[in-house]
Amino acid sequence: MTSRPKTAMVLAAGLGKRMRPITDTMPKPLVKISGKTLLDWSLDGLARAGVDKAVVNVHYFPEQIVAHVAARFAPRVVISDESERLLDSAGGIVHALPELGEAPFYIVNADTFWIDSGMPNLVRLALAWDAAKMDILLMLADLQSATGHSGGTDFLMAPAGALRRSKGDPAGLIYAGAAIVHPRLFNDAPAGPHSLNAYFDAAIAAGRLFGMMMHGRWITVGTPDAIPLAEAAVAGALAESPSAFDELK
Repeated sequence: MTSRPKTAMVLAAGLGKRMRPITDTMPKPLVKISGKTLLDWSLDGLARAGVDKAVVNVHYFPEQIVAHVAARFAPRVVISDESERLLDSAGGIVHALPELGEAPFYIVNADTFWIDSGMPNLVRLALAWDAAKMDILLMLADLQSATGHSGGTDFLMAPAGALRRSKGDPAGLIYAGAAIVHPRLFNDAPAGPHSLNAYFDAAIAAGRLFGMMMHGRWITVGTPDAIPLAEAAVAGALAESPSAFDELK
C-alpha cells in the first residue's frame, strides 16, 4: 500500500481581490468560516491526513499569516516567502520544492475546504494515488456537492479515473482544490510566475492526470457573499452528521 504524503504545499499567497473590502486589511486565508480561518480548515485537514510539514506561501499581508501559524504544531508550518514577487500557483510550488522533498506531496488551496463524510478525503486521495501511472491526482467534486461555486465544471473523468478538460460540460466535475503530485513534474520548471494549469494539460496529454471524487460537502469562498453560504453549509453538514463536529475542534 502506498504510504501517505508527509508534506504539503498550501497555496495562500493570493491577493484575494474578489473578497474586498474584507481583504483591504487582511489576507484571504485568515477570513473565518464558522469560527475557523480558511487556512486552519486546510491545515487541520492535512493534520488529520497525517501530514508532518506544511509549506505555506505568503505574499499579501504576509506578517499576519506568519503570526497566525506561529502557534501551530500539527502540521509543522514552514513559510515560503513570496513577499517580493507573487509567483502564481506553480511558481510558488517550484520556489518551495527544497522544503517539499523528493516524495509525492499534497497541494491544497487556502480558499476552499470541505466537510468529510466518512474517511477523510485526503486519506482517500492517498489510497488512490499510484505513482506508476500518475503524475497528478486531483480531488474532484460534483456541482451538487459544491457550495459557493459560481463557475462551470473543469474535468470529465473516465471510468478508470483518467481526466480530460470538460470545456464547460455540465456533466463534468470541479477541481476541489486538493491534489497529490509527484515532484518530478517540476524537473524542468521555470523559476518565475506560472500556473498549475499548464501541468494539468501536460499530464492530460501524457495520460497521467487522474481524479478522485470526494465524499461530503465542498465549500469555496471567493467573495464576501459566499461567507454566509459557507457557514450555512457547515451547519447543514454537521446537522446531517454530528460526528463531523470533529472538523471544528
